[in-house]
Amino acid sequence: MALCEGLGGGSSLFWPRVLLFGDSITQFSFQQGGWGVSLADRLVRKCDVLNRGFSGYNTRWAKIILPRLIRKGNILDNPVAITIFFGANDSALKDENPKQHIPLDEYRTNLKSMVQYLKSVDIPESRIILITPPPLWEAAWEQECLAQGCKLNRLNSVVGEYASACIDVAQDCGTDVLDLWALLQKDGQDFSCYLSDGLHLSPQGNELLFSHLWPLLEKKVASLPLLLPYWRDVAEARPELSLLGDGDH
Repeated sequence: MALCEGLGGGSSLFWPRVLLFGDSITQFSFQQGGWGVSLADRLVRKCDVLNRGFSGYNTRWAKIILPRLIRKGNILDNPVAITIFFGANDSALKDENPKQHIPLDEYRTNLKSMVQYLKSVDIPESRIILITPPPLWEAAWEQECLAQGCKLNRLNSVVGEYASACIDVAQDCGTDVLDLWALLQKDGQDFSCYLSDGLHLSPQGNELLFSHLWPLLEKKVASLPLLLPYWRDVAEARPELSLLGDGDH
């Protein structure tokens, strides 16, 4: 007889999801010490944290692919929370990086469009967190650009304009927002330690992002129960009574 044969299936166990949607700073968040890893660890046995980060993407491309990631009517596509974290590529200078650059007004429109799409597929604004791009450490990023044979293709002052636009969209749409651009530069501090190459987050940057994102996310997932009972609570003689059916929690 097969190992699990005859045990009975019990009711399907729905595992809630938190979706991280963004560019490379989201894609890299599952690397060791990343902010996405920290979220997954904090939420283990309560929900899955799905990384949907796409290195190099901007909001024009993100708006196109979002309906492929989340569709109406499928409970598996309906996350309990979602982060939208774009702008580091949109804010690239048009003359130096025309492929990734998105005009400021379009960036604002694209973000708003994504929030409106999520609402149309039954994900309310209360589940959405927008994250601004982090500040740019120009000296370090210029070295990265020169190593690739190009000129400095971003400026921190320009990134700040996109961060402000992100905040405006959050206020207009009624979503939460984490102003990472301002946070890393708080009180005029040297923020170079928070960036690995002038653009992407260092271990300290990942830790700082997680520590400020978690309070926003926690209120969205606070009601989620621990999935399946604690091992000491499993019935010893007939474990299926604890592990199947409605007694999963």
